[in-house]
Amino acid sequence: MANGCPDAYCPERDWRGCREEEHTEPPPSPGWTCHDDCKYECMWRTVRLYVQGGRRVPQFHGKWPFSRFLFVQEPASAFASLLNGLASFLMLLRYKAAVPPTSPMYPTCVAFAWVSVNAWFWSTVFHTRDTALTEKLDYFCASAVVLHSVYLCWVRTMGLQRPALIGVFRAFLLLFLACHISYLTLVRFDYGYNMAANVAIGLLNLLWWLWWCLRNRPRLPHVWKCAVVVLLLQAGALLELLDFPPLFWVLDAHALWHISTVPLNILFYSFLVDDSLYLLKANSDLSKVD
Repeated sequence: MANGCPDAYCPERDWRGCREEEHTEPPPSPGWTCHDDCKYECMWRTVRLYVQGGRRVPQFHGKWPFSRFLFVQEPASAFASLLNGLASFLMLLRYKAAVPPTSPMYPTCVAFAWVSVNAWFWSTVFHTRDTALTEKLDYFCASAVVLHSVYLCWVRTMGLQRPALIGVFRAFLLLFLACHISYLTLVRFDYGYNMAANVAIGLLNLLWWLWWCLRNRPRLPHVWKCAVVVLLLQAGALLELLDFPPLFWVLDAHALWHISTVPLNILFYSFLVDDSLYLLKANSDLSKVD
């Protein structure tokens, strides 16, 4: 958006000097200052000019224009994030009801669920109101989920046989996350680096889970759920590459990706329940033999 755009389209609201206490006519959306509202109006005036001129819908600061609903900036993505958060929370309750705390994977799975619920909460907040703070919280919490998924994979595939190394690997991942956040916060908020790091870790997680699923398919019939989830998650992420203007100014590729993860969340927690119960039974049978 051009620097002079708000002045050109909102002369009655000089956003550079606007103060809430001086703004007698409140903006139409709660939580939006006159500065924010003026930029929103300017964005849509610009979009109309582009469309009327037969030009491609423009992006603003790297984002498509969305039609807000009440105070929600990106309604479809916010609603999909909320659904994912609710699905994760409900499946956490189901996991805790179905799996005894004595199961070897219980603490790791419960921690993963809480990290996921937290990430979807901040995703909902970010898509409701895009600010510098909510953007960082969304990105950092998403990175925490990706790393915790790697930790979950490592504990299940290797850590149970090497319990002494679980703390070491956990410390390594926490150090990596701290360095990642510090670089993006204190040095430069590099979108390209953040995406590359998360994609690389996500691919590592995908290949690791698939390798384990293929090896254990004959004796663990429930691993198909895990394999389907990790494959469809990567396929769903390809929706981001489509990057088309929002349908009805609400539904874009990012929102579709978030919507697609709701049933995958449910299926993955179903796998965690089945696998945790299997481990509990296996440990019980081993104790009887001993």
